[in-house]
Amino acid sequence: MNQMLKEAAVETQPPPRSTLSSNVNAWSIYDTYQSNFEQQQQEKLQAQGKAHPKPPAPKPVHVSLERKDEQEIIKVSRQSRTVERIVNQNTYDEIAQDFKYYEDASDEFKEKEGTVLPLWRFSFDPVKKLAVTDICWSETYSDLFAATFGSYNFLGQSYGQVCLYSLKNPTYPEYHLSTSSGVMCVDIHQTYPHLVCIGMYNGTVSVLSLQTQGREPVCLSKTVKGRHADSVNKVRWGPDNMDGNHNFYSVSADGRVINWQLVQSELRLTEVTSLGMPEVKNEGPDGTVIPVRGCGSTFAFHRTDPSVFLVGTEEGNVYRCSTTYSSSFLSAFSAHMQSIYSISWNFYHTGIFATCSADWTVKIWQQDVSSPLFVFDLAAPVGDVAWAPYSSTVFAASTIDGRIHIFDLDIDKYRPICCQAVIDMKKTRMTRVSFSLAHPIVLVGDERGNVTSLKLSPNLRKKPKEAKNADAKRLFEIEQEKIEKLLSIVREPAA
Repeated sequence: MNQMLKEAAVETQPPPRSTLSSNVNAWSIYDTYQSNFEQQQQEKLQAQGKAHPKPPAPKPVHVSLERKDEQEIIKVSRQSRTVERIVNQNTYDEIAQDFKYYEDASDEFKEKEGTVLPLWRFSFDPVKKLAVTDICWSETYSDLFAATFGSYNFLGQSYGQVCLYSLKNPTYPEYHLSTSSGVMCVDIHQTYPHLVCIGMYNGTVSVLSLQTQGREPVCLSKTVKGRHADSVNKVRWGPDNMDGNHNFYSVSADGRVINWQLVQSELRLTEVTSLGMPEVKNEGPDGTVIPVRGCGSTFAFHRTDPSVFLVGTEEGNVYRCSTTYSSSFLSAFSAHMQSIYSISWNFYHTGIFATCSADWTVKIWQQDVSSPLFVFDLAAPVGDVAWAPYSSTVFAASTIDGRIHIFDLDIDKYRPICCQAVIDMKKTRMTRVSFSLAHPIVLVGDERGNVTSLKLSPNLRKKPKEAKNADAKRLFEIEQEKIEKLLSIVREPAA
C-alpha cells in the first residue's frame, strides 16, 4: 500500500559569475543616487504619457588634478595621524600606564627623598647630531611642547630644526621645520597657540604659523635693517600692543634687546635697551672711549608685570630692565662669576627668581636685593633652572654631567631631595629642563637631540595638609604663605 520513494535530479549549467571592484567615495554615491532618481522620474513621466525634456548638458568643470590630490592627501594625513596615535598607545601601553597610574611606593619610607621615572623619549633622525637648545610648553594644549635643535659650538655650526611634539605620539613630531642655521630658542604664543617664534644662531628671528599648509616661516628678519648681529639666545611673546599687533622680544649676544611687531606679514623692530657696560673702558688709539656692550645670554619677563624683565649676560651680570624706560636700567648687579645660562621667576611670589651659571652654582634672589638668599653648588656647570608650577618652593636644575637636581626649600634648604642621573655622561651632556604646566612630569634635553620625559614621585610634588580639598584660590594663598614663611627665616633681621 505504501508508495515507493522516487528520486528526481536535474542537471543545469552553473550560473554565470563575475568579479566587480570599484573605489567608492562620497561623490560617486551621490552621482549614483542622483542618476537613479532621474531615471525614476523619467519612468513616471513615460507612464503618464508625457515626454520628459532632456536636461541641458552640464558644463564641464575643470578640476586640477594636483589640487584634487592635495585635498586627498590632507584628508588622508589627518586620518593617518589618528591611526598612528592609536597604534602608539598600544605600542607604548606600559609607559602610558606608568604615566597615568604609577606611584613610587618607596617614597613612604623616604620622607625627604624622591625619584624620577623615565617615560617616553622623543627623538627625530635629522636632529641626532644636534643639541636640544630650548624647550617650551604650550599653555593652551597641555600635551604639546616645542623643542629647538642647534649647536653651541662656534666651529660646528650647520643646520637647525624646530619640532613640536605631543605626548600622544612620541615617535614622530606633529610639526617640524629645518633651517639653514641652528635654532637656539622658541616660544609658543599664550593666546594664539598656532603662532611660534624662534631665534637662530645667525641673528635671525622668525615667526611660524601652524595653520598654514606650507612649512615656510610667515615672517623672517633676514632683510630687516638693524636686526641682530649675533646669536639670538632667547625669545618671548609679549601682549598685543595698542594697535592690536602681535609682538615678541628677543635678546642676543650682540648686547641688544629688541621688540618685534608683526605688521601685515612683516617684522618691524624697535630697540628696547642696550646692555652697556660703563664700568669697562675701551680706549682707541687716539684716546677716544669706545662703548662696550655686554653679551646677552638669556632673559625672563615678570609673571604679573609684562613691562619688567631680567637680562642675564655672559659676563655674569643681571640687569633689571623695563620696556617703558629704555635709556637706563632699573637696577644691575653681579650675580655669577661666569656666563648666566637661565633665569626663572617664581610662579607664586612676584619678587623671587632663580639663576644658574657655568660657575657650577644656582642662586635664589629676591627683587631689589643684591645678595642671594640661597646658593647651591652642584659641582658641574648648570645648563638650566626652572621653578615648578605646582609649588612655590620646588625648582629643578640640570647639569652637564647628566644629572637632574630637584630642590624643595620647604623640606631641605641645603641639599636636593632628588639627585639622579638620567643621561649617560660618557655619551652626551644634558642641556635643558622644563616642568609640564599640567602633568607631574619634567622634560630634559641632551646634546644628541633626545628629549626625555620623567615622572615625579609623590615626595617631589608633596602638598601641605591645608591644601586638601582646597580650591584654586586657596591653593595659591597657601603657596604664598609657604614661601613667605621661608623668606622670613632667611632674611637678615633689620638693624
